[in-house]
Amino acid sequence: MLKGLSDKLRESLEKLARLGLVDTSAVEDLVRDIQRSLISADVDVELVFQLSENIRKRSFEKIPAGLSRKEHVIKVVYEELTKILGEKKSEIELKPKKILLVGLFGSGKTSTAGKLARFYQKKGLKPAMICCDVVRPAAYEQLEQLAHKIDVPFFGIKAEKDSSKVLKDSMSKARADVLIVDSSGRSALDKDLINEIKKLNDILKGQTDAKQIDARSASGDFASVGYERILVIPADIGQAAREQANAFHTALGITDVIVTKMDATAKGGGALTACYETGAKVKFISVGETPEDLELYDPEKFVARLIGFPDLETLLEKARAVVDEKKAEKIIKGDFDLDDFYSQIESMQKMGPVSQMLDMMGMGKLGAKVPGGLDVQEAKMKKWKFIIQSMTPEEKANPDIINSSRVARIANGSGCKEPEVRELVANYNKVKKMMKKISPAKLKRGGLGGIFKQFGNMM
Repeated sequence: MLKGLSDKLRESLEKLARLGLVDTSAVEDLVRDIQRSLISADVDVELVFQLSENIRKRSFEKIPAGLSRKEHVIKVVYEELTKILGEKKSEIELKPKKILLVGLFGSGKTSTAGKLARFYQKKGLKPAMICCDVVRPAAYEQLEQLAHKIDVPFFGIKAEKDSSKVLKDSMSKARADVLIVDSSGRSALDKDLINEIKKLNDILKGQTDAKQIDARSASGDFASVGYERILVIPADIGQAAREQANAFHTALGITDVIVTKMDATAKGGGALTACYETGAKVKFISVGETPEDLELYDPEKFVARLIGFPDLETLLEKARAVVDEKKAEKIIKGDFDLDDFYSQIESMQKMGPVSQMLDMMGMGKLGAKVPGGLDVQEAKMKKWKFIIQSMTPEEKANPDIINSSRVARIANGSGCKEPEVRELVANYNKVKKMMKKISPAKLKRGGLGGIFKQFGNMM
């Protein structure tokens, strides 16, 4: 995410860190570098100048005990970036609620509805989705397919052009803790769109004809539960996000924002800072195409990763969701076969790209040192599954018996080349040897965090 911005900010701070003396001139150079980086990422110019002035003023205030001037300046940059990118994360209330998703055409509302439903589903709540997008062709079918994919109730009226009618009918049938409403979008924020979403807003607030709707959630009347109005903004629209945020906020009183397409653009700064003036916080960011690719947005963690500070907490949250603890324990002890080895690789792949995990460990630059690049290495690992499946149980349990004739047979059976089979076995032996070197005492004290830190020290 925002790799270009991240690289530039890290270079600026590393340049400062190499200086023997941090004076006014050094801070001014740093500020100019940061200005160029933020403006190229589509952050509003006025906001950039405000941040710049704050860095200049705070860099030479009284230094807190235990910090050098250099460390203090880096801390100031971190805090000021965090401030314009949201300052504090939004609170997520895990209780019954209604959610209206609004945004322009192409913002990603429909896929976001599925991701939100999956998020609350994993938290133990019962979501349902309503298709009130009566403008975009195939919107009904897309949301229906998403609902089926994650096993969530779906409501709507196919071919109906009155979104208010769809909402009232669907609310009368829905039984859910979290009701997610996907509204229509337009290519521009026009009068028709504003009127339509205002009508939906009135119904969801319990006004107009909705007072007569006898709809019940799993915990009570829909009219009595919480109500969130979430604006969905794509990261690639840059500074235009500010105008959208203000317009939707004026019309509805936006409570939260979700930024989509964060994985596909280098110019997401404008979208992330768009809500600075409205007061509505970015609650989630979308980082991929699957229903699982929705992250809670935490400005402090986001900025930490942006400038190269470790974010082990988020990494561990991802690991706990996918790692088989019993198999992980075998890996830790160095007592594992090739099936166990690949099982853990698959678990790591579910956590996201290796580059993302390295960033969370504060080791993003390491990827550039990997022969062929991380993409090449990840492609190799995908082949390993077929190689392992072509082995006999004896070969998986004891790869030392794999001689030249066995390598040839395995390569032929998996559709891979012989050097790829040998590379897999070599990597397996390397990891096994490495795990036996890791201090058990450190692992016991640090748990999964200790494992990641030990891997970080060895890479």
